Amino acid sequence: MNLDILVIAVHPDDAELCCSGTILKHIALGKKVGIVDLTRGELGTRGTAETRDEEAADSAKILGLHIRENLRMRDGFFQNDEYHRLEVIKAIRKYQPEIILSNALEDRHPDHGRAGDLVYDSVFLSGLPKVETSIDGIKQEAHRPRLLLQFIQDRYLKPDIIVDVSDHMDKKIESIKAFKTQFYNPDVEGQQTYISSPEFFESVIGRSREFGKSIGATFGEGFTSRKLLGVDNLFDLR
Repeated sequence: MNLDILVIAVHPDDAELCCSGTILKHIALGKKVGIVDLTRGELGTRGTAETRDEEAADSAKILGLHIRENLRMRDGFFQNDEYHRLEVIKAIRKYQPEIILSNALEDRHPDHGRAGDLVYDSVFLSGLPKVETSIDGIKQEAHRPRLLLQFIQDRYLKPDIIVDVSDHMDKKIESIKAFKTQFYNPDVEGQQTYISSPEFFESVIGRSREFGKSIGATFGEGFTSRKLLGVDNLFDLR
């Protein structure tokens, strides 16, 4: 299946926190969108790899994703090296997206920036025919998406573009809450963490309000880009 947008996120729930409104918006516009998670989030203090698998599947149904798969890299220990780049390249060539959304290039969690750089490097290499990959013995064709954006995570970064997600905020929150073991849920017992506090959940909503306010909307999601972005028509901007 060729996708219009592919989200490549290091942990299950990264996409939900940072770009699920954008996912929902574009699916509503008739686009095909999927998520490839790099790890199962197995080092998370709360829950297990198995519960994260279940929660990711529940969220995928809420979002209406066309695909969701997990590359099962080692949480916390994957590297931006040849092996891991080739695994990401295989996923890019498999789904041939026009647009990729990936982790922040700089953030509180070291996995986020490392994953952002891994995807950035892999996107470039995926367009080189001499980088050969195959799946089930079938050679893949080179493919380079036309746009790569990074979502903004815990640490505030000035966005290069903001997407109005006002009409999809309720569903975004529902998709985040699908990760019952990870975020604030008084019905789930376990050690409290930075992200399981009610204050963290409110900060996610507050960030969306802040980005929305910047563009005259109620809620927004911000993205950064390492390359300059262009438009054909100034009237497409607001």
